Amino acid sequence: MPAQYPFCAVVGSDDMTLALTLVAIDPLIGGVLVRGEKGTAKTTTVRALTQVLPPVRVFEGDRFSVDPDDPAAMSPDGPFEPRARVVERRVRLVELPIGASDDRVTGSLHLDAALRDSVVAFEPGLLARAHRGLLYVDEVNLLHDHLVDLLLDAAATGRVSVERDGISVEHASRFVLIGTMNPEEGELRPQLLDRFGLTVEVAAPRDPASRVEAVRRRLAFDADPETFTAAWAPAQAQLRARLAEAQRSVAAVALDTETLTAIAEICAAFDVEGLRADLVTARTAAAHAAWQGRDQVTRADIRVAARLALPHRRRRNPFDEPGLDEERLDQLLGRDDPGPEDDGPGDGPGGTPHDDRAEQAPAGGASESLPRSGAEPGRQAPPANAASETVTPAGQPVRARLLVVHGTGKGQSGRRSQARTPQGRVAGVKRDRSTTGRLHLPATISAAAPHQVSRGGRTTGRGLVLSAIDLRRAETVGRESNLVLLCVDASGSMAARRRMEQVKAAVLALLLDAYRRRDKVALVTFRQQTADVTLPPTGSVDVAARRLAQLPAGGRTPLAEGLEQSAGVLRREALRDPSRRALLVVVTDGRATAGPDALGRAHRHARHLAVSGAQSVVVDCETGRFRLGLAAELAAHLRAEYVPLGEVTADGLTGVVRAATAREAVA
Repeated sequence: MPAQYPFCAVVGSDDMTLALTLVAIDPLIGGVLVRGEKGTAKTTTVRALTQVLPPVRVFEGDRFSVDPDDPAAMSPDGPFEPRARVVERRVRLVELPIGASDDRVTGSLHLDAALRDSVVAFEPGLLARAHRGLLYVDEVNLLHDHLVDLLLDAAATGRVSVERDGISVEHASRFVLIGTMNPEEGELRPQLLDRFGLTVEVAAPRDPASRVEAVRRRLAFDADPETFTAAWAPAQAQLRARLAEAQRSVAAVALDTETLTAIAEICAAFDVEGLRADLVTARTAAAHAAWQGRDQVTRADIRVAARLALPHRRRRNPFDEPGLDEERLDQLLGRDDPGPEDDGPGDGPGGTPHDDRAEQAPAGGASESLPRSGAEPGRQAPPANAASETVTPAGQPVRARLLVVHGTGKGQSGRRSQARTPQGRVAGVKRDRSTTGRLHLPATISAAAPHQVSRGGRTTGRGLVLSAIDLRRAETVGRESNLVLLCVDASGSMAARRRMEQVKAAVLALLLDAYRRRDKVALVTFRQQTADVTLPPTGSVDVAARRLAQLPAGGRTPLAEGLEQSAGVLRREALRDPSRRALLVVVTDGRATAGPDALGRAHRHARHLAVSGAQSVVVDCETGRFRLGLAAELAAHLRAEYVPLGEVTADGLTGVVRAATAREAVA
């Protein structure tokens, strides 16, 4: 087995290592979600955790890993004799691919046994392997909805039930769920987010000395893994022993009424949803006390627990940044006995403390991955004193009407347009010898029935004799996610007529709808003389909302350039992801004032988009009594659906539009 990077040797991820340590002490905390930028050792740290976890006892040959010391534990491979051999093995880290099928996750019919021996046997899935271990999902925010539903069921009940293909199996599946994600690629579904007990934000250390140490250790490991691992073996053993002691003593940690009251006051003050936050915070505080060798929970333990358990549970708007006001937390907790708050998981060789937090994060505890202004790293906010530009805040977004791509696609599972997907309504069957996909049992039996005499099934009494050529799999129709490309007019006419507030509100409503339907989004804006790709295609509608909030308005209207830039984005994305269909949403009043023959060029680009097969919607943001109707004319050239601005939302944005129109009339 190849050497793994030691858990104690990770630099610059103290919050992450602490959170992983606490859920290892008490798995009922519910798992860890790690949010952070690329290249911050998220996956390395998770994989290294199994090296310091105490081993588990299992029956030899038991594929479901039930606890031999639990008389109530039942395994589908059992029952086991009282003298059955029991072995110890390392805790498993089971990785769940984001593209896995339902059968791979929950288990399915063992096809080899069915075809070779005519035996109905169950092949356990990943949830069975993860029982009493760790289930790791990298890029968990990209996990398909049908897999999210399976995880939610298993996390809620601790069991998996499989009823399909003539199989009826139920088994235990209790695991520590660990997910990592890059927030720029999209947010996590709220129901799954709530199932993570703790969440941490990680970023690369800003201190040069810490970065040098991290690189030095990694280079040493890559050059000679065995020597590097041996040098860290004493620290790993010490950590393993300390972790085992904390697991034994956590049940004895006292949670008195005063402690529970303090936790309840904090959760209420931060307006978190439900009571799961109180329970997780209490368990985390007790685990931290056990980790520190105490049998009483202190306010320092509560502070650590609240900082890890509450940020993702605060009630917030969909586009708000997660986080916790640590100054307010300190005020709620009051003064407490001094002591170490976030003891790292171990020491390095020679007793060097493994603690880089003070160098990694600012004193206020906020992550440096985003500036306080809310702008993304590397993107400068527009100048506030630009004479010809104004930045208008958006109105309050509401629920948008459903805009779909017509026809039947074959993209990733989502909630917008009709498509052939792994889950959904059965629309047909197909011949398929692969071992993945949903088996259509009636069609398979019908295909095998005419061959039973020639195969000797009736004469030998073997029952139904199947062959690989008999397999039929279901073709299902569901919903897919799409690329929603927003092409937004940010010219002077939008600012002069005071339309930008309602336009931004409408675009935010569309972004909120894309967030709920798991779409990718992109943003093209045009103003003055050019059009810019303000946001390339991404799964993060949060980033799109922040870019939109910073969008200035002013100058001429280069509509042709906006359509040309949009066509380029659609063309590049079609090459990158051919299965994902796109929907172009053009938000404009239809005017074109930049360059010679501006309106004619815009209409020619519109016709080219229509000929290319692009499906489009034109949102007409023209308001007032006297209208030119240019947006409707543009929609005709695009062969697009025409939607007045007041009809963008399902609940109607008409009230906002009427109020803005009334203000214009008074002005």
